[in-house]
Amino acid sequence: MKKTIITCALTGAQQGKTANPALPEQPDEIIEAGLDAWRAGASILHLHARDENGKATGDVATFRRIVDGLRDGGCDAILNLTTGGAVAGLSVDERLQILPEIKPEIASFSVGGGSMLGRFNKKTGEWQGDRFVQLFSSYAELERVARLFQDNGVRPELEIYHTGMVNNITALNELGVLDAPLLINIVMGIPGECLKANVKNLLYVVENLPEDSEWLVSAIGARNHFRMMGAVLAMGGHVRVGLEDNVYIGPGELAPSNAAIVEKAVRMIRDLGTEIANPAEAKEILRL
Repeated sequence: MKKTIITCALTGAQQGKTANPALPEQPDEIIEAGLDAWRAGASILHLHARDENGKATGDVATFRRIVDGLRDGGCDAILNLTTGGAVAGLSVDERLQILPEIKPEIASFSVGGGSMLGRFNKKTGEWQGDRFVQLFSSYAELERVARLFQDNGVRPELEIYHTGMVNNITALNELGVLDAPLLINIVMGIPGECLKANVKNLLYVVENLPEDSEWLVSAIGARNHFRMMGAVLAMGGHVRVGLEDNVYIGPGELAPSNAAIVEKAVRMIRDLGTEIANPAEAKEILRL
């Protein structure tokens, strides 16, 4: 049986310590959280950077400080740097500058035009978080970015939020600007123009992915985060956990750390009869 890769998304671009005091914001906090998550069983660390005020940044020096700190700490996990941050208002050029400057093993690549976000509050009669987050403006721009990944030897983790984005992956794959195996992150559960986190939606997406794909699920929010894991494992996928996606360890209980969430995922995966891939095995699965 193929082993399961655990990705830990440490901090993200949105929530801060008001959501959970354990969420790391500053570089040294992120380094410490990453080392602990790696020791707990995460083979991939998904990294965002924050500025001194805790706001998302694409600053190369801050990313490099985090990367160097993890490597100096003996961490051999695969490092997956974000090119996201559009939700925090970062420009395309700012999000992409880590590719030629740092050349990480993996970086995220949201392959779509954008999404409406928001939910309607029936009590107040108003929309909350109502906005459109623009990602890329055209297929030509998606192709340009895919070639930037390829030219710099960076494997994209292809982020999809709804079924139409599968078509974009197929189009880029047919152009030859994506290297096998494709690594695809199916993001589910964000309120708005995003896949609802259920098995029926997951099955539909997975059945329509290109051949020779490795995939994982980011199940956003406490109601979805651990609940989707059984279906993901049964269908041969990989797992993503962490405080970026969910700040709770159990119902009403804030997670004490990213490592604690990873430890829970490890227990669940093993209880369901699957073994964890270490970083070397994860590199072999992804052919990095």
